[in-house]
Amino acid sequence: QVQLVESGGGLVQPGGSLRLSCAASGNIFSIYTAGWYRQAPGKQRELVARITSGSSTVYADSVKGRFTISRDNAKNMVYLQMNSLKPEDTAVYYCYAVLRLAAEVRVRDYWGQGTQVTVSS
Repeated sequence: QVQLVESGGGLVQPGGSLRLSCAASGNIFSIYTAGWYRQAPGKQRELVARITSGSSTVYADSVKGRFTISRDNAKNMVYLQMNSLKPEDTAVYYCYAVLRLAAEVRVRDYWGQGTQVTVSS
């Protein structure tokens, strides 16, 4: 069984910063791509950022230059540093990982439960 648990969300004023963390636990053989999506009320879930096992990154245009994704492979952790936050960044942020379990050969997607980020004065 794999669990992805996000933390670090909360309420922040415009221009502020938050750091989201995602901890993957279980009998994991390898994490390939990992990243963050977000979903605002009434909107579709959208990709925020993703990072490959080789640390190549992709960002949504709306967060480029403000958000930074990183990972710690030894700890099975993924992070999202969010700076210069705007009200339009308000959403539930979901961590995901494409990984392989030690007891399996297939590669599957796993998702966390989400963490709320609210940017408001």
